[in-house]
Amino acid sequence: MAEHSSSYIVVGAGPAASAAVDGIRERDPHGPIMLIGDEADPPYDRPPLSKQLWSGDKRIGEIFLREPAFYARHGVELRLGTRVVELDPAAHVLRDGRGGVYRYEKLLLATGGTPRRLAIPGGDLEGLSYFRTVDDYRRLRNAATGGKSALVIGGGFIGSEMAAALRTSGLSVAMVFPGQWLVSRVFPESLGLAVTDRYRAKGVEILAGDRAISIEREGDRYRTRTQAGREIVSDVLVVGVGIEPNTALARSAGLETGDGVVVDRFLRSSDRDIYAAGDVAYFPEAVLGPRRIEHWDNALSQGKHAGRNMAGAPEPFSYIPFFFSDLFEFGYEAVGDTNARHETFADWREENQTGVVYYLRDGRVRGAMMCNLFGKVDAARALIQRPGRLGVHDLRGAIG
Repeated sequence: MAEHSSSYIVVGAGPAASAAVDGIRERDPHGPIMLIGDEADPPYDRPPLSKQLWSGDKRIGEIFLREPAFYARHGVELRLGTRVVELDPAAHVLRDGRGGVYRYEKLLLATGGTPRRLAIPGGDLEGLSYFRTVDDYRRLRNAATGGKSALVIGGGFIGSEMAAALRTSGLSVAMVFPGQWLVSRVFPESLGLAVTDRYRAKGVEILAGDRAISIEREGDRYRTRTQAGREIVSDVLVVGVGIEPNTALARSAGLETGDGVVVDRFLRSSDRDIYAAGDVAYFPEAVLGPRRIEHWDNALSQGKHAGRNMAGAPEPFSYIPFFFSDLFEFGYEAVGDTNARHETFADWREENQTGVVYYLRDGRVRGAMMCNLFGKVDAARALIQRPGRLGVHDLRGAIG
């Protein structure tokens, strides 16, 4: 049985893991680091998978976060294509599915999330794209050639981005989702309906207020039936209905879990030598309260911070991450708690196109989405952190 040991082990090899290397090396230039990832690829940037790779602004070789020589140069051992199946916190030991044993001093769980599966007949058919990884991109890109048809199930972030990417690539695209407009958990009604209308204007068939109830394979195509009695036949079928945090390893090891691995303000789990960061971490955000964030900036910032703390920097995590998206010509950057159920106020320069949507709770700004306005995230953070109540008159023009 192979046995390995390292001062720092990171389970996961995504952006949070890559950033953790930087954090560790800021405090400890020499301690051995090991990244264990179940994908065959080294750490890469996920946002281009549904954005720049489809537009041609990037190629696959440009999405990897480090050049190959970086890892050896910084004392990092990569163990890719390796799934960790057991964690023993008392012994400081991990085991993989092939019998390998790994001993650590400090451990970071950056295990990310797994796409939710459709619990319907045909939801597990071969060829469905539960889009998440660079391998998913490679397979879908090969299948999604111009002139073919695609159905996207889901109208949230990933579904909306993928529908735009596929339509731009020359496919006929239909979308089915239960909400009345796209990205309904974030977009207030007026903006959501306007964005949905823009999708229709781009030729995307929108089947709002509906859901898939079964999928069948017909040769090389898929027949999807919906609750409203529709039938959609497509060459390509993409599912984007959210992710579940990968907590099984932590849970089986007796760590505190809930909607993620529960960590304190230092990103430390219920075991003092185990940290968590990125999509899997449920953390006590200082201003907005406990939550879990599934975005790129959060993974990078938490990964680096956790790495520093693993290497001896006892610093609370207080950063408020942002996220962004591009939906055809409509782009935005957002920060904070952008829940459409909050009270919203829109300060438009051009209605439903350019301006700022504020999300308020108890008279305080809890989130802001800058629509086709860029470079304003720091100003939005300052408003979120500002004490006291704010009225509409305070928000007009507050973010340039």
